[in-house]
Amino acid sequence: MNGHGETDPRSAPDPRLAWRPAGAGDLYGWAALIARTAAVEKPVWFERRADLEQILESKKNPAAANTVLGLDEQGVHRAYGRITKNPGGDKALGFGCVDPQWQGRGVGTGLLRWMEQRTRQRFAEDAGSDAGSDAGSDAGPGAPAAAPRLRLHMEQQHAHQAALLEDSGYRIVRYYNEMHRDLDSRPPQAVLDEGMVLKTFGPELHEPVRLAHNDAFRDHWGSEPRDEEGWGFVVKDPRARPDLSAVVLERATGTVAGYQLASHDADSARARGFREGYTDLLGVRREFRGRGIAQALLADAIRRFAAAGMDKASLDVDSENPTGALALYLKMGYTAVNSSMAWDKGL
Repeated sequence: MNGHGETDPRSAPDPRLAWRPAGAGDLYGWAALIARTAAVEKPVWFERRADLEQILESKKNPAAANTVLGLDEQGVHRAYGRITKNPGGDKALGFGCVDPQWQGRGVGTGLLRWMEQRTRQRFAEDAGSDAGSDAGSDAGPGAPAAAPRLRLHMEQQHAHQAALLEDSGYRIVRYYNEMHRDLDSRPPQAVLDEGMVLKTFGPELHEPVRLAHNDAFRDHWGSEPRDEEGWGFVVKDPRARPDLSAVVLERATGTVAGYQLASHDADSARARGFREGYTDLLGVRREFRGRGIAQALLADAIRRFAAAGMDKASLDVDSENPTGALALYLKMGYTAVNSSMAWDKGL
């Protein structure tokens, strides 16, 4: 970055646009760019202004170093890219879009190049931080630093994105299914045993559920622990609906055994023509699995969604989830309606 907050021309994704990191003054144009792109590409979900405000608040992934915006000669936002990475994590995640009027000109390739370079820098920064710290990394003292790796997610319908990623050396490493369930029928009966109690999610459960989530997902592919900042983005998400979320506690100890955290996107409902209660996170700690907790949480979610006037219950599932989640969702009446993929590239 130079002293004027602009990207060094030598590292700019494309010389036809003026590039700079995202700031508070960009929120309107940034959100408008994403909305214009979404109007053409019709993704299931896309970032809105409230999401961008959260991005600007991140201390772990400060926008000044990890975002880039491309503006044309009239000052219109035409392209956007960013990466996020957990300290010590084994990958960075990339996000971005190009205005439909500017697609097909190589801007997307330039953005990928910028994300890859920033990913290499983040891994180098982590390695330098570990070298100067007595704490070291999770891999243990003397362990080699993780090789830089960038991951991007895209929906199967976006063939132009797939072509760009494939041409740039990325490969598909995982498939996910978006699943829906109509709410015009009751869910299968699900009863918790006497040792468990179900409670509506609330602020007093934020930290216990964060710890339970990190425990429950430690054996899930691609998952990394959520720190307090990352978890704050979950519980403070403007679409979060704690009234549609629930936690199962062990009655004797108060330990969080499982949880279902839900959201509702009113803007998406207007665009897609139906109201959906979306299960963002569903997890059960390993020692409590096999006791019907996930089924009880889903049944409770379906009842809550229906009572709130939703048309559908929805969620996403890793197609190779080792816990049998896909079989459970099918049993509960969910059906797959859309697919997405994770693409990786080692750098």
